[in-house]
Amino acid sequence: MAATDVPEEPTGSESLLTVLVALAANGLLAVAKSAAAALTGSAAMVAEAAHSWADTGNEIFLLIAERSGSRPRDEEHPRGYGRATYAWSMIAAFGLFTAGAVVSVWHGLTALRSGSDGEASFTVNYVVIGIAFLLEGTSFVQASRQVHGASRRFGTHPLRYVARTSNPTLRAVFFEDFSALIGILVAAVGIGLHQVTGNPAYDALGSIAIGVLLGFVAVFLIRRNMDYLLGEAPTADTRSRVIARLLEHPQIERLTYLHLEYVGPQRLFVVAAVDLVGDDTEDHLAIRLRAVEADIERNPLIEDAVLTVAPPDEASLAP
Repeated sequence: MAATDVPEEPTGSESLLTVLVALAANGLLAVAKSAAAALTGSAAMVAEAAHSWADTGNEIFLLIAERSGSRPRDEEHPRGYGRATYAWSMIAAFGLFTAGAVVSVWHGLTALRSGSDGEASFTVNYVVIGIAFLLEGTSFVQASRQVHGASRRFGTHPLRYVARTSNPTLRAVFFEDFSALIGILVAAVGIGLHQVTGNPAYDALGSIAIGVLLGFVAVFLIRRNMDYLLGEAPTADTRSRVIARLLEHPQIERLTYLHLEYVGPQRLFVVAAVDLVGDDTEDHLAIRLRAVEADIERNPLIEDAVLTVAPPDEASLAP
């Protein structure tokens, strides 16, 4: 299988750049939003500050995920360390839920009960919201560029691709940035209604809405990472492509069984029952099977391949 046989997802360097851009943007915004929240007492701005601090911490976890999951396989981990990426990404998603969603909803409910009006420094909030939209937009553009490029290679819709991709860091940054942009708009509406009506309840409701939004995103990310930790299979299209390429291998005559599962971002574990061309003795056949396994593993998508002899009475799989 050549490196171009199956479309490749974004490389680790692409994902690393996306995470670094998001980390820089969220770190700056966390400080700015916290200052604005302290100056104005806006519940929606407190929620936005909590959101940015949660995202900043998440990007650090995602950097750890990229580093941990990229280690080559060894004797203790024959299928590599790719699943560590999903574990660290799930921790990051849980952080978004606790530090972002729970804090935002709790603070909004507290502000709603107290009826606190905060300070009338709406201008500060609007300036910070404008800066936040520009920075979050920059990070989102970087993530979107990566998503659109990969989705074109796979011939699928960008949203479907980012929901299904085996790359958890790209999915996390994309949905965190997307929810951040929506959260900024919600905060602006809540603060604006507070200013126009003089009723601080709108500000508090904005905080609660942001928290609910973050909760949905966090639960979605947690579930997707859990799916891959449990060994999610590739899409039917990817499976068909792998079958076709295996059958095109000059040493493989039939393929009667195929098991595929992700063991890391862009990394597959392959188990297949094959019938090799020719008629060999058992010893020679075992050597040839190992040679074909090694050849298959040259594909960047394949982390580990295990081949066995196909039963003579089973029909070959079709792409």
